[in-house]
Amino acid sequence: MKILAVTNIKGGVGKTTTAVNLAFLAADGGRRTLLWDLDAQGAASYLLRAEVAERVTARRLAGGEREPAEAIVASPWPRLDVLPADPSYRNFDLHLAARKRPTERLLKMSRSLRDRYDLLLLDCPPGMSLLGENVLRAADALLVPLVPSPLSLRMLAQLRHFVAEEGWSDLLLLPFFSMVDGRRALHAELIAATRAEVPDVLATELPDWSEIERMGARRAPLAAVAPRGEAAARYAALWSEVQARLDGRTALVAASPPAVVPEPAPWPPGPAQRPAGADDAVH
Repeated sequence: MKILAVTNIKGGVGKTTTAVNLAFLAADGGRRTLLWDLDAQGAASYLLRAEVAERVTARRLAGGEREPAEAIVASPWPRLDVLPADPSYRNFDLHLAARKRPTERLLKMSRSLRDRYDLLLLDCPPGMSLLGENVLRAADALLVPLVPSPLSLRMLAQLRHFVAEEGWSDLLLLPFFSMVDGRRALHAELIAATRAEVPDVLATELPDWSEIERMGARRAPLAAVAPRGEAAARYAALWSEVQARLDGRTALVAASPPAVVPEPAPWPPGPAQRPAGADDAVH
């Protein structure tokens, strides 16, 4: 089982939409996939319609009283399961700190899932925390969405420095640009400068399109409801790159077209995709 974490210490950079779309694409491609929603807000759980059957708290998970598998629920899509978030996850750090070897608890918890799944995808909360260090120790790869801004790029430099200091040479760092606005000169300049300095930035760029934001109303991955749309194609290209790196292959992915490509016309969701009162945009 490979463990892929979608992470960034900043919020609002597209982590959840990326995690949900890639989890769906992995499952649709034949991988037994589990998305573990580690963010107490539960946005990924909401998008994937994961109704909690039984609460399993952070304290019980960290203490070994309950196994993650006990909380897993099936999504509406084949081969895609969800370990929903719980409000108690906001105190995950406290419960981890109370245990021996607190930075390795998540890795230990994940071992019971290895025979059931091919891919464990972690949707991580923002911020620097003990849970975040657990994620770094457990993951095979970190997928890092970057909004083209000086602070976001500073975060990437800090992350690369931390990983190098820890000597985690086998941890894949997979940064990519998210929420790109092709009309902004600063975005284009920062992207070009970063690509020149950091050659491992993925080729695919995700634009700042309302088509992606609309996932909050549809509560479904883009490839499930609008598979022919340009937004779905961008996530498919991103997943192609990511899975090639996870499998140790060279991705045959062309660089994304400029983000100034006109946004596709809104897809008209039916009643099943637009529940009443769910008009919020989720990143």
